[in-house]
Amino acid sequence: MSQGQVAGLLPEYLAMSQAFPYLQAGSQKDLIFDAMNHNRDLARDVELTSVVANFICWDETGGYGQILQGGKAALPDILVTKNFHSNLFRKDASQLLGRAIRPNYSATTKRYLHSLYAGLSSKDPLVRCAYMVAFELHAADMIQSLWTTLVKTFEVRSDDLEYFRSHVGGEDPAEKYHGEMTSRLIGELVPADRNDLFLDEFDRAYRLSLQWCRDLLRIVSLQGDDHSEIEHHGRCHCGSVKFYVQAPRELSAVRCNCSICQMSGFLHLLVPGNKLVIECGEEFLTTYQFNKNIARHTFCRVCGVKPFYRPRSNPSGFSVNIRCLDNRTIERISISEFDGEHWDQAFRSMQQDLEPCVEAKTLE
Repeated sequence: MSQGQVAGLLPEYLAMSQAFPYLQAGSQKDLIFDAMNHNRDLARDVELTSVVANFICWDETGGYGQILQGGKAALPDILVTKNFHSNLFRKDASQLLGRAIRPNYSATTKRYLHSLYAGLSSKDPLVRCAYMVAFELHAADMIQSLWTTLVKTFEVRSDDLEYFRSHVGGEDPAEKYHGEMTSRLIGELVPADRNDLFLDEFDRAYRLSLQWCRDLLRIVSLQGDDHSEIEHHGRCHCGSVKFYVQAPRELSAVRCNCSICQMSGFLHLLVPGNKLVIECGEEFLTTYQFNKNIARHTFCRVCGVKPFYRPRSNPSGFSVNIRCLDNRTIERISISEFDGEHWDQAFRSMQQDLEPCVEAKTLE
């Protein structure tokens, strides 16, 4: 990526870094109110996820680092908010760009954070555990990858970036302990007969964070290309639901032969969540789910047509039915096939070095 493209990523990452400890801190709120409203003791699973969540928040806001450096005498220094990890990142990014940056809570990042919070605050301890573990394990790789990219793109010394050095660098990186701490919850909260369900939830949670990164990369990769995207308008059959989607004039479509796609004739255009805007008729949409109950198939309840939906593999984005778009803005459609009827085999056959959008073609 160019320096300009990396610069487009940094405010999005700052927004996530800033919001995460607050979301993690508030994630147990409804569990406590539920115990209060029903006048019952707190379950041990709430205690376990709370103590881990509280430590992560304490660390993210600089408290743990202060105590390590100065002992109890350093406790008053927790008011020095420049030591918050998000502010360490802000300082590093501002130095690289030569200007101050502020967080950008784009539609893509907001949707990701809402979905993350939903998992972290679930009443099901298995789901809470899966999201905590997945976020921390993904974060370690994400931070390392971003660190490598910044050093290469801006030609700086890696040790000069304090945020990254403290998280994943040096002899005793903090992120390693976050991963180990959350992973120990598995043995405490996941009984043997729910292992498969936990793995499904973990997979879903990990993909959520991974897809956020890929959505951001896709967005910045299009910057500077005046011919990259236009608005394509679409609707359901009766016109109760109207929307538009930002996409190139030449569309890349996916045709899937799974049961629901064959029956409905759905032709997939996969886009990040912030590329689709519902103009009217959201109240007419109804949701159908099946199998693993992850994908949200949204239909117009008046005419029954599915103009778009949220696929399992891209929960922060949309799959748009190209057949529901106004074809006057479409110059060409290239179609690739996906063997959804034999999903597992088709997925395994995909090479890992394919471009990010290929994984989004693993459709319900």
